[in-house]
Amino acid sequence: MASGEYTRDQRYIATRITADGRTGYPVEPGRYRLVVSRACPWANRAIIVRRLLGLEDALSMGVAGPTHDERSWSFDLDPGGRDPVLGIERLREAFFRRFPDYDKGITVPAIVDVPSGAVVTNDFAQITIDLSLEWSALHRPGAPRLYPEESRAEIDEVNALVYRDVNNGVYRAGFATSQDAYETAYHRLFDRLDWLSERLAGQRYLVGDSITEADVRLFTTLVRFDAVYHGHFKCNRAKLSEMPVLWAYARDLFQTPGFGDTIDFVHIKQHYYEVHRNINPTGIVPVGPRLHGWHSPHGREALGGRPFGDGTPPPPPKPAEVVPAGHGAE
Repeated sequence: MASGEYTRDQRYIATRITADGRTGYPVEPGRYRLVVSRACPWANRAIIVRRLLGLEDALSMGVAGPTHDERSWSFDLDPGGRDPVLGIERLREAFFRRFPDYDKGITVPAIVDVPSGAVVTNDFAQITIDLSLEWSALHRPGAPRLYPEESRAEIDEVNALVYRDVNNGVYRAGFATSQDAYETAYHRLFDRLDWLSERLAGQRYLVGDSITEADVRLFTTLVRFDAVYHGHFKCNRAKLSEMPVLWAYARDLFQTPGFGDTIDFVHIKQHYYEVHRNINPTGIVPVGPRLHGWHSPHGREALGGRPFGDGTPPPPPKPAEVVPAGHGAE
């Protein structure tokens, strides 16, 4: 590892919730609560997948505030500062309920077992896969196939490259502590974005002719690019809005039900600029950039493809889960 290179702590709780209950945690409607922050790109994946698959009634969702400190994410958006289902003020309470000596990252997304109040998993990559595969009996009619068996090998290959160079790549640039480490991450990021632009110039989605897990994972980074990564993480060769193919691709997804209507730009900016004091010591949140154009025509229908395959769009979000007015795109 190069000096000054950022390395993500990947010691997640790998317990899975399965259809057959082989782990001790069977899929059961109403038993679990998904804890997220709308600020976090890793949690945003789970928000989108839960919505696309229609799991809102089977898997409730608690939304933590956009900022945290060493005591973990807090439920400061809820009345009394407590999650109304779990009855806790901070997510760490659910982690310590299961692991009293827990010393790893207390991260979102996390799934909590409501009866015991104990965390089950915070393995963000596995959570969305399992929502597609293990929770299938509870999917809505018309739910899309986000991880189809015939495309899994290609999805996994694309996901690995996108994670290394883009999803985690922006963090490797932003949290680098040496010039060499920063420039290495910077160039790998934009080389991969160029590769993605070439791939998406002739096809509407990353794998196949409909939305898959691969699109969800790329989208949650792209949608944050101009708001935070371009400036805050110094990923500034170009804005997303200056990369024609990726900008059109991101707008296409943003305008697809279940994607753009989950995005809270206010929370996103508050999180990065207020929490990362090693990068932004004052904690001042910039007023700009203007986040406009997301609703403009993208023209990618001409490439064909069916967003939901043989399925249908999800219904509108439940009133309690609507992003607050003024927090979305202009």
